[in-house]
Amino acid sequence: MSRFRPWTVAALPVLLLFMLAGCAANPVTGRSELSFITPEQELEIGKQGYGPVVQEYGLYDDGTLQKYVDNVGQKVARASHLPNLEWHFTVVDDPTVNAFAMPGGYIYITRGLLAYLNSEAQLAGVLGHEIGHVTRRHTAARMTQQQLYGAGFMLGSILSPTFQRYSGAAQQGLELLFLKFSRTDESQADELGVAYAVKAGYDARELPATYTMLQRLGDQSGQRLPGFLETHPEPGDRARITTELAKQAVAGKTGLVINENAFIRSVDSILYGQDPRQGYFEGDRYFHPTLAFQLSFPGGWQHRDSRSTVAAGDAGQTAVIQLTAARDGGTLSPAAFVAKLQADGSISSSDGGSETIGGYAAWVGRLRVETEGAPSATLDAAFIRKGADLFQFLGQSAKLGDANEAKILATVRSFRDLTDPARIQVAPDRVRVRTVDASGAFDAVSKRLGGAPADLQTVAIMNNLEPAEQVLTGTLLKLLARMR
Repeated sequence: MSRFRPWTVAALPVLLLFMLAGCAANPVTGRSELSFITPEQELEIGKQGYGPVVQEYGLYDDGTLQKYVDNVGQKVARASHLPNLEWHFTVVDDPTVNAFAMPGGYIYITRGLLAYLNSEAQLAGVLGHEIGHVTRRHTAARMTQQQLYGAGFMLGSILSPTFQRYSGAAQQGLELLFLKFSRTDESQADELGVAYAVKAGYDARELPATYTMLQRLGDQSGQRLPGFLETHPEPGDRARITTELAKQAVAGKTGLVINENAFIRSVDSILYGQDPRQGYFEGDRYFHPTLAFQLSFPGGWQHRDSRSTVAAGDAGQTAVIQLTAARDGGTLSPAAFVAKLQADGSISSSDGGSETIGGYAAWVGRLRVETEGAPSATLDAAFIRKGADLFQFLGQSAKLGDANEAKILATVRSFRDLTDPARIQVAPDRVRVRTVDASGAFDAVSKRLGGAPADLQTVAIMNNLEPAEQVLTGTLLKLLARMR
């Protein structure tokens, strides 16, 4: 067989991609790289993606902490390869232990991760790592790679583009949050993060403890892998490698900043874990104190709860149901809203009718959605009007009329008011900073100072300590308390 073969029809799309692609100089290496994403497009994706991120996760409601994180981030960004980029650093109201970067200089860190850090230098290292992903153009590289192999970006839900809430750039930006970097990307970002932090005046020898903490969380029995490690895969012995990088970076330098106590005081009273006021699960039952409703989801289904969406799916991933607020619902009745969807072309047809659910006007049925370039889809749907809110349920099972479709509809019809004071008057856990009044083992000291609802190992990891480790008088400790 010949070693060469003519271009096939299947090869033409890839050839066209190369023809349409350009080359852009990498800010870190200075070398030209093949890219389908221009720096201008990166800026637009980051800018348009900000709103969806805020809607999906929520801004953490603490202006002082937001300013503190932004000040540290700006200092580190000025030491990067793109000091003149308009950088944005935002704390999002999410309990997961994570940080992520969008193209164009948009960096996000969760309140969940802040609760586990123990110095300003650690914060600088984490933000420096995310800045490194931006300056090294890792996201643009991953997007280019996916386009080359025909993967593209998918919404990852049952909804048609006609139901998407955001513009193309904004939706793409939100999808990028779940893009997994390569191990090479992570090694490069680690190296840049250390370099940027030290150049900004921080002691990068604090950073390895962050990776030790993340690994301890991952190893902890019954704990889900921290979000950071899911999207930022372990490139090797990370703590050891960053220790060596930091040792080289700080050699000969003096006066480097750690600011342990200043940082710990900055996270005093920060929310810890899920905020039950924004909704919470007890088994398969879901309660939302702020919006005063409750639901029962199918037994054994997996749950996902964010600021804007509650979703559940069966273990086999053959059925899913999603609850959101209906977009542009205004004051329309559920039936009128369905008619509006059909009138404006969002759906091609509907089959259902009005009914009353939990004492509220509702519409329940099926919607037919036409998706350009893909087969049409039939979705189970329901809309419930509760005061100013129009709740939208969308679901899909493997086959119309199957057992899972019945479970989807049963979930919709379980919608009820939440009136139980015990389930409404819930309070989140918060980090409370306490000063050690007498030296001793961490486990004994934390108990004496009023340690709280979480297990001892979790609080020990939060303080970068072992339970039996000695702590000295005057040390600041982060404990957990339920605020009333």
